[in-house]
Amino acid sequence: MLESPIGRLRAIGWVEGASFLLLLGVAMPLKYLAGMPMAVKLVGWAHGLLFIGFCAALADATRRSGWGIGRAGLGLIAALVPFGTFVFDGSLRREQRALEQPKSAG
Repeated sequence: MLESPIGRLRAIGWVEGASFLLLLGVAMPLKYLAGMPMAVKLVGWAHGLLFIGFCAALADATRRSGWGIGRAGLGLIAALVPFGTFVFDGSLRREQRALEQPKSAG
C-alpha cells in the first residue's frame, strides 16, 4: 500500500481522519465539559502535523497521478470535513485497484 503515491495518501488519510475525529469527539469535550484544555493542545498538535502530512501526500499524488485541480481540491475539502478522508478513500481505493489491475493480469 505504501509503495504508491495513492497508497501513501490513503494511509495518511486514515490516520489524519482518525485524529480529526479524536480531536472533535474526545479532546474538545474534555476541554469544554471536563476542564482539561491540555487534551486539545496535544491532540490538536498531532492532528495539525498529520494534516500537513496529508496535504504533502495529496500534492505528491496529484503530481504523480496527473490529477487536475478539481481532484486535488476535493481531497483538500475532504480533509476539512469530519469523515471526509474516509469518504475520499473510497474513490482512491477504486483508482488504486484500477492501476494495479493490469499488473496482476499480465
